[in-house]
Amino acid sequence: MNIKGIENMDYRSIESQVQQGGRFVIYTYCISIILMTFRRSSDIYFIRADGNAVTAGLKFTLLSAIVGWWGIPWGPIYTIGALITNLRGGKDVTAEVMASITEQSA
Repeated sequence: MNIKGIENMDYRSIESQVQQGGRFVIYTYCISIILMTFRRSSDIYFIRADGNAVTAGLKFTLLSAIVGWWGIPWGPIYTIGALITNLRGGKDVTAEVMASITEQSA
């Protein structure tokens, strides 16, 4: 599992950040090439309690906004979905990641 933002953090500091409001999120993005549209998910990002999840996912939002629309018919549909997800701060996967980290640390 590739998680960005937890470099040099141990389990206790991650758990402390999550208790203070930190969370793990995945962003979506869409790339279209005429008749083909690709919908993908980013790596997992750790957003600290004082961080901004919308700002952290801005590159995926911009990528979709620029190159996601062009595939017919799924480009506009997937792009709108990606924009909504990312502008809401990404998909929260904190529970799943914490369960996995707890298992690994035990």
